[in-house]
Amino acid sequence: MWIFYAIGSSFFAGITAILAKCGIRKTNSNVATAIRTIVVLIFAWLMVFVTGAEAGISNISSRILLFLVLSGLATGASWLCYFHALQKGDVNKVVPIDKSSTILTILLALIFLQEGLSLGKGVGIVLIGVGTMLMITRKGMANQEKSSDGSWFIYAVFSAVFASLTAILGKAGIEGVDSNLGTAIRTTVVLVMAWFMVFVTGEQKKVWTVEKIELLFICLSGLATGASWLCYYRALQEGPASVVVPIDKLSMLITIAFSYIVFHEKLTKKAAFGVVLITAGTILLAMM
Repeated sequence: MWIFYAIGSSFFAGITAILAKCGIRKTNSNVATAIRTIVVLIFAWLMVFVTGAEAGISNISSRILLFLVLSGLATGASWLCYFHALQKGDVNKVVPIDKSSTILTILLALIFLQEGLSLGKGVGIVLIGVGTMLMITRKGMANQEKSSDGSWFIYAVFSAVFASLTAILGKAGIEGVDSNLGTAIRTTVVLVMAWFMVFVTGEQKKVWTVEKIELLFICLSGLATGASWLCYYRALQEGPASVVVPIDKLSMLITIAFSYIVFHEKLTKKAAFGVVLITAGTILLAMM
């Protein structure tokens, strides 16, 4: 069943990026992240009480709690970077970089979780790496920088790094813990971190000026994220991180399809070939 949970996570994650992009056209990305985290938190704890998982809180060891908190901090950092990158850059450029976290996740899983690295996984990593580079060609980067300050690229890279740490810490933090409960605890940490950033940067007044239509999209992206998380960490709990993460990253295909429909962002031939390579590499990793 963990494969189906991983696929569900991929679908909802793909929708999240599009809904979020619609919600941060005028709204500050930090403010949007803080607001949507509230939605995710409500969703997460609702699932905890629906499934009766709250009884397991007293059984969480200090070690597991530490990993859950660290995973939450990594998630918060990834979110803040990711949505700032989405606000500044094109979805078709930001998402591939963020999804390249698969490579780092596999390497970290090899080092810390001893999940092993076969020839097939090595080929998959190479395909994903080459595909990502094709999707962020110099020409595409130049076009992006004409309409933005170019900081989107740096934020997208940091988003990928923190996303990788999230997967590894999340895997270590849900051993013996109900996945719904683990998700809710992590989300609580993310909420605190997100609002802390809002107040530190003095952007709390912008919360009340968010347009209703953007607020709707922000909330919808939060619901999609909540659904994606619940599926993702259930899959991580039952399956290997080196396989679950690649399947989850296929959400890029959904995101690219919707970015064309909603934002009319077209792929170049090189970028399209890059998508094919990333998809092939991801499927190869999932089959290992």
